[in-house]
Amino acid sequence: MKVYDQLAWVVAAEKPGACFALLGDANMAFAQRLGEAGVRMVYVRHEHCAAAAAMAHARKTGEPGLVTVTCGPGLTQLMTALPAAVRARLPMVVVAGEAPLKSAWYNQAIDQAPFVTATGAAYVPLHTPARIPQGVRDAFLQARRERRPVVVGIPFDLQEAAWEGDARLPEPSHAILPRPAPMPPNPDDVARAAAAVAEARRVVVMAGLGAVEAGAAEACKALAEATGGLLAETLPARGIFHDDPFNLGVAGGFSSDIARECFAEADLVIAVGCSLAWHNAAGGKLWPKARVLQIDTDPVAVSQGRRAAQMHLRADARLGAEALAAALPPRAGTPWRSAALARRIATEPLDGARFEIEPGTIDPREAVAALDAAIPRGWQLVNSSGHCSYWTAQMRGRPNAEFLTIREFGAIGNGISFAIGVAVARPGAPVVLFDGDGSLLMHVQELETILRHDLPVMIVVFNDGGYGSEFHKLRAHGLGEAGAHFGRTDLASIARGFGAEGARIENAADIAAHVARFAENPRPTVLDLAISERVMSPVIRRAHGTAAKSA
Repeated sequence: MKVYDQLAWVVAAEKPGACFALLGDANMAFAQRLGEAGVRMVYVRHEHCAAAAAMAHARKTGEPGLVTVTCGPGLTQLMTALPAAVRARLPMVVVAGEAPLKSAWYNQAIDQAPFVTATGAAYVPLHTPARIPQGVRDAFLQARRERRPVVVGIPFDLQEAAWEGDARLPEPSHAILPRPAPMPPNPDDVARAAAAVAEARRVVVMAGLGAVEAGAAEACKALAEATGGLLAETLPARGIFHDDPFNLGVAGGFSSDIARECFAEADLVIAVGCSLAWHNAAGGKLWPKARVLQIDTDPVAVSQGRRAAQMHLRADARLGAEALAAALPPRAGTPWRSAALARRIATEPLDGARFEIEPGTIDPREAVAALDAAIPRGWQLVNSSGHCSYWTAQMRGRPNAEFLTIREFGAIGNGISFAIGVAVARPGAPVVLFDGDGSLLMHVQELETILRHDLPVMIVVFNDGGYGSEFHKLRAHGLGEAGAHFGRTDLASIARGFGAEGARIENAADIAAHVARFAENPRPTVLDLAISERVMSPVIRRAHGTAAKSA
């Protein structure tokens, strides 16, 4: 028996669900044995995509994502995915090879730890065979407890050595992980918070991923009702209030027109399980008159360079919201929470700006409306980053469990990997990825991965002929756009070249038929939407002082 045999059994005992892998000399024997041990192996075409897919898998399953890569260049390819996972607080374990210890020189040798620790992830070198089983188990414990990636580096000559230790496996992390009960709030803290809430006249209860994980949706709704207030969601938590008439939708840079109007009037925002990131508050401009009360197990005063909250209630999201609602005195009337406002939320366009749409192209807002109407409930929807992500974030009426958004590092190019991770985490559920042409082209090779693993993924490409965020900003400042505007690549033909289905769409009315065709036979498909390059998202309009031109 080899060390890599024991290593594979230790990892398999963690019950990872899947391992996203790209092979090289320093990990291929381990990966082969891991698959033989019963772990589903998803072999991708680029190491970055392995890590990005594992990020989505971790978000969807709540368990650590698992990746394996070879040493040197295999490891350095992860440098964009790792900081994104760190900032999104996603637990992951990366089993990476290291150069052989016995060699005086090795072509792929590099000091791997500084690369990893620079991203905020942890690096654990395991250079003693007897320490490998417990060291790997402890890496899973660390990833779970700290909610960040842990990279384990094991020289591949050690992996190939004969195993001479105990054949018994250490107890896996999921068996010994502490499971404390949800944290209740301190009664004195609740009383102080209730007094502040009672004085507020226009309250917005805003929920984040902490509220999703705590199952706090109903508690937040009850708190909003008790305050006569409204509801809102952070972008990753969107859908938590999908069925409530007083839900303003996404809070932050992606807020709708009416959401911005209401936030501007608010005098108190109760942030339940939110990290209060910079974009969540639109850099502090979203609620200019409001104080913030944060309910969180780890409340903060400053987040991403700005004071995020003035008041704090340390508690589990659900228990904190329930306790605060119970402590509030009855309100006399709720003038803000009115039937008229509910009608406006339900009927007014999310972005009322008007643009001239060039012939043969589609207004992205019209495309999103057609997609939302055609895509059945229950499918998994994945958002990428980039200009198109504003439009696709406006879909409503679906629960949070059907969405995935990870944007913490601001990188495009991750969408196709996220779709792979979601498809593996939700077997049998059709997956729809909304992506831009520039983003998809960064890792279009993963179409082959989707086909090889027979994943039911439909990629809807908002093809505006370049990097939309960049060319809109360049135009706003009167600059040339040659470095951002490349022309519309025929992505439908590229998809067919890989063996997938591909269709070019220039009319929103044609979208429903293609979605229906995919529903009947959910094989890998690319819908290449010719999107108007004139429609500028409100995010860019507000940030760069530009206005929409009337049609």
